[in-house]
Amino acid sequence: MTKSVAIVTGAAGDIGRAIARRLADDHDVILLADIDRDAAEKVARDLGEAGRFAAFSCDVTDAASVASMAAAAGAIGAVRTLVNNAGAARAVSLHDTTQDIWRMDNALNLEAAFLCFRAVENMLKETRGSVVNIASVNGMSVFGHPAYSAAKAGLLHLTRLIAVEYGKFGIRSNAVAPGTVRTQAWEARAAANPQVFEEAKRWYPLQCIVNPEDVANAVHFLAGPQASAISGVCLPVDCGLTAGQAELARTFSQSSHY
Repeated sequence: MTKSVAIVTGAAGDIGRAIARRLADDHDVILLADIDRDAAEKVARDLGEAGRFAAFSCDVTDAASVASMAAAAGAIGAVRTLVNNAGAARAVSLHDTTQDIWRMDNALNLEAAFLCFRAVENMLKETRGSVVNIASVNGMSVFGHPAYSAAKAGLLHLTRLIAVEYGKFGIRSNAVAPGTVRTQAWEARAAANPQVFEEAKRWYPLQCIVNPEDVANAVHFLAGPQASAISGVCLPVDCGLTAGQAELARTFSQSSHY
């Protein structure tokens, strides 16, 4: 039998690792694509069973590198799932955003997903597969990091574009939009302000912070058969952030129930 393959980009990070672990429940092989091969190989070792997790060095902003990744995945088996998880944010304000930063954030957070999809689209047609793009609440509202946010907003539209144009091939395309996720990427901010997570919680209706496993569970659902009739949607995994803020509701309503 042909092995079923899932590709996870940015797999060396905390969210990528959690997604890879979860998708292993119903895929034979997970291709861990990351620009840092050593880090990806460590994730592969940490996740366990030899052969189930394959590390691959890939610069997702480079078309030739992405093509090599796609060929490697196809050589392993039938690509059933693509998770565009690679991403990063640079300048925190529009004032601090240079032309180079704008272009780099667009290349990594939007164009890379386009390149990865186009590289594996024919394989996904054969499996009637699924694309899950890791967007962000930043693509839905303003929370800082403007270049990253604009790219993530574009990623949400790319998600819908794929869903509409490629639905006739049975390909489903969805997005997950995490809120604040407790990952290593927050270490510098947490070091500068040890109370950053406690301060952030006040804006979340559930009064807690997302963890990587929460994101992974949403990806697993959208990629799997239980979501077979779902395509073109964005699923916020944000502890209620985009639903509204209780503090603002309390101010406007003067009600103590918020």
